[in-house]
Amino acid sequence: MKELTELTISEVRKGLQEREFTSVEVTKDCLDSITSSDQLNAFSTVTADIALEQAKNSDKRIFEGDAPNMCGVPIGVKDLFCTKGVKTQAASRILQDFTPEYESTVTQNLWDDGAIMLGKLNMDEFAMGSSNETSVYGAAINPWRASDSDKFLTPGGSSGGSAAAVAADLCIAAIGTDTGGSIRQPAAFTGTVGIKPTYGRVSRWGVVAFASSLDQAGPMTKSVRDASILLEAMASHDLKDSTSSAQSIPNFEAALNSNIKGKRIGLPKEYRMEGMSEEIEKLWSQGAEMLKDAGAHVIDINLPHTKYALPVYYVLAPAEASSNLARYDGVRYGFRALSKTGDGIEEMYSRTRFEGFGKEVQRRVMIGTYVLSAGFYDAYYRKAQRVRTLIKQDFDNVFSDGIDAILTPATPSEAFSIGEMTDKNPIEMYLNDIFTVTVNLAGLPGVSVPAGLSKNGLPLGLQLIGRPWEEGDLLNTAFALEKALQFSEKPKKWW
Repeated sequence: MKELTELTISEVRKGLQEREFTSVEVTKDCLDSITSSDQLNAFSTVTADIALEQAKNSDKRIFEGDAPNMCGVPIGVKDLFCTKGVKTQAASRILQDFTPEYESTVTQNLWDDGAIMLGKLNMDEFAMGSSNETSVYGAAINPWRASDSDKFLTPGGSSGGSAAAVAADLCIAAIGTDTGGSIRQPAAFTGTVGIKPTYGRVSRWGVVAFASSLDQAGPMTKSVRDASILLEAMASHDLKDSTSSAQSIPNFEAALNSNIKGKRIGLPKEYRMEGMSEEIEKLWSQGAEMLKDAGAHVIDINLPHTKYALPVYYVLAPAEASSNLARYDGVRYGFRALSKTGDGIEEMYSRTRFEGFGKEVQRRVMIGTYVLSAGFYDAYYRKAQRVRTLIKQDFDNVFSDGIDAILTPATPSEAFSIGEMTDKNPIEMYLNDIFTVTVNLAGLPGVSVPAGLSKNGLPLGLQLIGRPWEEGDLLNTAFALEKALQFSEKPKKWW
């Protein structure tokens, strides 16, 4: 029999409704698992008292017959979501001990639905990173280990703590954010499911901003069904977010029937990158064959501007970060550098930002400031915006030609060792986003599904990209793929 912490959202929901256990029991088991998992460094803050109080209230709602889908389900929250009365630091020293007096729209939606907050999850500083090594809390550790090795591996980033916590059964599910692959890449590295919704589907209000035109929150779960349940609970139209869509929120779980007969699945030729591992290429081909066997038509497609996606992303994202992070100056909240005799306001700003921001954040702020500066705006930022439009048009053309979803690898490799990439040229790290950034640039939904193990015994993922606002259809295709792949492996406990 499964331990309570190993259950999925749908299994917890069923068990609670049938009175097999209580939300308090599940929550206590999760808190015990978190307490014994310090080596993973997945949680930055544990909110045991809040969790147990919420669990008692959820049990009362269930007993009274008022139980929404997430009622009584313990989850972890990425440290980017503002949570009232609970420290929200975005894994950065510059927001040291910042405690919001308000709740993000996403977390408020979840608490209204009866979900339980176990605590805040580790992440890359301000969501800038692909390995969770830029965090002021230290690196989060992947619960998976390569065969015959005791090396610590990255869980991916920036939502590394979320991915590690779900994979290690510290929580039933978690929420993360995705600016260039920060949900889907960690999901692929940890054998979990992660979906980045259509831009505007989930409110960004109360989520610490990285790149406002790219950021989008989404679920990280143990199954596609769970991702459907959690996404519906997170999504809403929000007047506090000007980019929030008024599109109706469908019942995503109801769309899961695994019937994809007649669906047209595109395989982009441009994603067959030079240097991609044979394992991932083979897995991609196997995934395509499985979709064919399920009744789909698999068609080669062209996305000709894909090769420009990474350069475009690493102009636009730092530019927006430079603007968003200008507010952190040590005056109103967060960290302030100690003043020296004779220091003026500019020296205080400069030293605060130098000491408060980590090296990767400093690098991106400087790049962003440079591309927005006089004389370079047209050469870099404006040109990148134009190419972004072309990338989006590539997808529009493919979908208008009748393609229902696009199948690609989720990452160019399996999880790598902690420290393996940090001493290299930063571009080596940026290449981890090569299959995911196009989805953010085009504002599309994308989901990563665990697809198998590498020769080293580590998870590998496949990505499905869908039409805008059609997450239900995308999740159903992912459900069919998940059913065919039958991935059920879990990391062996060593922590």
